[in-house]
Amino acid sequence: MKRITLIIIYAFITCCWLAEARTPSDSVSVRFRQSVSAIDPALDDNGRQLSEMVTHLLSGQGNDSCGHLKGVRVIGGASPEGSVGINRRLSEQRAANLFGYFSERAGLPDSLASFSYIGRDWKGLYTEVLNDSAVPYRQEVIGLLDDVIGSMDESTTPDERNAVSDNGYVRLRKLHDGEPYRYMYAMLFPSLRESRLYVDYYRCPQRIAVGPANGLFTDAPAVPPTDMSPLLPDFGQEDGCLCRPFYMGVKTNLLYDALVIPNIGVEFYLGKNWSIAANWMYAWWDTDRTHHYWRTYGGDITLRKWFGHKAAEKPLTGHHVGIYAGVITYDFEFGGTGYMGGLPGRTLWSRCNFMGGVEYGYSLPVARRLNLDFTIGIGYLGGEYMKYIPEDGHYVWQSTHKLKWFGPTKAEISLVWLIGCDNFNRKKGGRS
Repeated sequence: MKRITLIIIYAFITCCWLAEARTPSDSVSVRFRQSVSAIDPALDDNGRQLSEMVTHLLSGQGNDSCGHLKGVRVIGGASPEGSVGINRRLSEQRAANLFGYFSERAGLPDSLASFSYIGRDWKGLYTEVLNDSAVPYRQEVIGLLDDVIGSMDESTTPDERNAVSDNGYVRLRKLHDGEPYRYMYAMLFPSLRESRLYVDYYRCPQRIAVGPANGLFTDAPAVPPTDMSPLLPDFGQEDGCLCRPFYMGVKTNLLYDALVIPNIGVEFYLGKNWSIAANWMYAWWDTDRTHHYWRTYGGDITLRKWFGHKAAEKPLTGHHVGIYAGVITYDFEFGGTGYMGGLPGRTLWSRCNFMGGVEYGYSLPVARRLNLDFTIGIGYLGGEYMKYIPEDGHYVWQSTHKLKWFGPTKAEISLVWLIGCDNFNRKKGGRS
């Protein structure tokens, strides 16, 4: 009983220590000129911060870390002036340029990056006003900002938040004939035109001495990082394990499934928003007595490029375009004229029809580990096919034709199972 009690106490203390642990991280903030998304090392303190961060990353060591990257978070922001659309684009471009700067110079992998965009940084302005007692009509400005921020909670839609933001900007400009606005424009807005990059590391393991002197617990290995704890739920990394991010999808085309054609596909993320996918199908249904045949097999391989803000937030999600090539053979007959693609009795490669083309698609999250991918492809389908008819227990050849088809050659509504460390869909707000 004493040993069991000690074990429970040890587990409890360990869990409490882990719950308070924080992933070590380093960060850098870079300012931008008004309406500009390009990085200017000569602006304010940018040059020193950029140089120090590059040196730090190349050294491979973070504060209180073992130098193993866990993730990169990039936040793009903008000052309040200008339209919602302009500030959104500025936020996206500034975040992308900031990550690109360190990716080129320090090799930060894009597979570890996540992006968020503030647009008009109302909360940042609120903090600046609180810290600056010289703002004209300061209390009224604080009240106005309180009202704007409070009206843009998670329950409001993007359109509603945009409307509140636009209305708040108009009110701010009109307040006391624009006197507070002019002061903030000159003194506070420049500090809001920035993007921030955070680099998170895994915490270094240590060794700790625990337990009584009777040897029940002595010189135990350090409590592992939050991500490795088998005692606690997930605190940030998927499945509570320490691993390198890996993105893979296993899918089935629901359109083929509806036609009773079993199929499977796999897709691997290559990095830098590129992926490669392969699909295979096989159906061999036949009823000789009624001369019904439903046979086909073949597959394709695709190289894809992903784009858009969803693709920037997480691999294998959002818009994608690609090029594909594939082969197919078939034998369809329903008691009358039959159609056979390719030459009978040969190998797949000598009897198949072939295809190739370009595709466009969009993959959207439907569950934590599931996406639904819609894809259409246009290209060329060529080869030979034969017509035949069943007669006196035999299948009599009628004619051979050349197939030269240009148009839709690929259609997918695929259910995609996401596999791999960190390859899961997060809820709004970044929570898993």
